[in-house]
Amino acid sequence: METLTRIAEVRAACDAARRDGPRVGLVPTMGAFHAGHRSLMRAARGDGGLVVVSLFVNPTQFGPHEDLSAYPRDPEGDAAAAEAEGVDILFSPAVEEMYPETPRTTVHVDGLTERLCGARRPGHFDGVTTVCTKLFAIIGPCAAYFGRKDAQQLAVVRRMVQDLDLPVDVVGCPLVREADGLAMSSRNAYLTADERRAALVLSRALRRVADAVRDGVRRAASLRELLVATIGRERLVALDYAEIVDAATLEPVREIDGEVLVAVAAQVGRARLIDNCTLNVSGQGAVTADLGVVADPSA
Repeated sequence: METLTRIAEVRAACDAARRDGPRVGLVPTMGAFHAGHRSLMRAARGDGGLVVVSLFVNPTQFGPHEDLSAYPRDPEGDAAAAEAEGVDILFSPAVEEMYPETPRTTVHVDGLTERLCGARRPGHFDGVTTVCTKLFAIIGPCAAYFGRKDAQQLAVVRRMVQDLDLPVDVVGCPLVREADGLAMSSRNAYLTADERRAALVLSRALRRVADAVRDGVRRAASLRELLVATIGRERLVALDYAEIVDAATLEPVREIDGEVLVAVAAQVGRARLIDNCTLNVSGQGAVTADLGVVADPSA
């Protein structure tokens, strides 16, 4: 594995790889790798070609009172994990390399960014889409791998790529959970033992909603009430939002029909945690629920 820090080096390596025929796979990250990140690297490695992992804590997606300075960082551990997963290039630029001057250009995806996390984190998704656009321009035509835990981010990036005709295949990969159900997140490192136990209420609430839909409940308001009531019983968890929306447009729905996203966010101690599941109700009434996968213990 090569660790590169300069844009020109990475661009040249990707251009050279494409001349030889194999596709390029990009895994954009902010580091502090856990099993969820590693599952993305494995997906990219499994699809063949040159695998590039970007490791960049992007300042433009953090608000003025968010945790940019405290965000977990483990560059040595991240490099070892990426190499173990067969990554070819770890792109780890300095902020000055990515933003040599204060940028005057940003990328905004209207509509999809105003709800859910976007309502609580103004400007966050503009930071995400701008840095992703920069990474896509640096890497060139590629497949880009994103986890479905960040479901809103995935929807926003997909729409941006579609609207701007970018030569990028956006691949959504399964949400990865700990064995006890907690969704993998770098911010889980902030949790105390008691807070971590309390945080399990998020996945428990999602499972209860999935069970209710299997039992025939279709009214979104009733399901949202179940989410709020379940999470509200845990005193260490402060609910930010609990929403049931169309999986593609992120618009609220009244009835569960087709594919919908059940999304929650909450503050647990220092950590702002998000979680979700996807429900699909067919025209014949069959219900499928995607709550993610349990982490590979070897990761």
